[in-house]
Amino acid sequence: MKKITFLIRSLECSGGGGAEKQLMTLAKGLSLKGYDVSVLCFYPDANSEIDFSGTSIKLISLGKQSRWDMVGFFWRLFQQLKSIQPDVLHSYLPDSNIVTIFLKPLFHTTKMVWGIRHSNWVDSQLNMERGKKLSKWIKSILYLEQKLAQFADLIIANSHAGQKYHVSQGFPAETMTVISNGIDVDRFQPNLKTGKTVRQEWGISANTILIGMIGRLHPMKDHSTFLKAAALVIQERQDVRFVCVGREEQQNYARVLYELTNVLGITDQVIWAGARVDMSAVYNAIDILVSASACGEGFSNVIGEAMACGKPCVVTDVGDSAFIVNNQGIVVLPGDAQALKTAVMQLIAELNTGNYAQTKIRQRIVENFSVLQLLIKTENILLSLFDDST
Repeated sequence: MKKITFLIRSLECSGGGGAEKQLMTLAKGLSLKGYDVSVLCFYPDANSEIDFSGTSIKLISLGKQSRWDMVGFFWRLFQQLKSIQPDVLHSYLPDSNIVTIFLKPLFHTTKMVWGIRHSNWVDSQLNMERGKKLSKWIKSILYLEQKLAQFADLIIANSHAGQKYHVSQGFPAETMTVISNGIDVDRFQPNLKTGKTVRQEWGISANTILIGMIGRLHPMKDHSTFLKAAALVIQERQDVRFVCVGREEQQNYARVLYELTNVLGITDQVIWAGARVDMSAVYNAIDILVSASACGEGFSNVIGEAMACGKPCVVTDVGDSAFIVNNQGIVVLPGDAQALKTAVMQLIAELNTGNYAQTKIRQRIVENFSVLQLLIKTENILLSLFDDST
């Protein structure tokens, strides 16, 4: 059986971390299928040991001390890979991808597989305050990825939007493929009891319509447009409340959002729930999910998880969001609060008339984006890198 080693900066994902969670899901699944799986992290993370407990996965920290700790880091990485001798080194995210190519001359028989987890994230970051501060670093990473991409044996994008964008930036189309994220449809499924518990915690009555936005407080997620749409909905309905679930990634941005609720006069109608670990219960607590992202999304786990719980979604046409919902949700252009409000009002009307099919919404995810689908597609594509004789 093949040896598969994953490489990533860190598995820390307490506030989100879609890429990290998908890596852990994939590693566990491949391990259960009998593959010899190792996970190498640039930086230590004690919490991930719990995530891999009960498996045969070897979790190894490379003990990187800082961005500039390069020589010692590469030596430790080389020693670990020399000991493991993996058949596949599967990296996640740009810096890890770049590292694999510098290792390629030292491990001739190892297939180097890149993981692309975003669409136009770099362009979008450069247009934001945080991106301006990091623009030189981001540009250098993008430049290196573009130049080194031709040396990867395989590049797996988790979205069609990501594949299209990277090919337009010079990545080789012939070595790129798309494997969408896998949603745990056993964990994320309709559950009235857990949803009711969370609603009671938030003080939401049974006859109140709860509309949720889930994601870290970051400009890419565009909570501002969500809040403006919320204010428009509240002008027409008094039986609605809104909840934002996610960590404060940028305190200054979070303060801007809190102030915006005051300006819009909707402070009493908006709940700031912070980061949660009981996400299945959170999805079951809301009636409608809104994904208002302005840019940068690849495959949105939030949309897939909410739909697996049978929740109707309004999404912006960013990344693969429209592809995920297909005809089981409503798609609007990013940054358009009026369109977002209209779509939310349409879904509220469907909720009130019973004219929405929870089963069909969930089935869209079960049939197309389950963890089983992720495992089957990944296993097949990785094995295709080897001759039958190997």
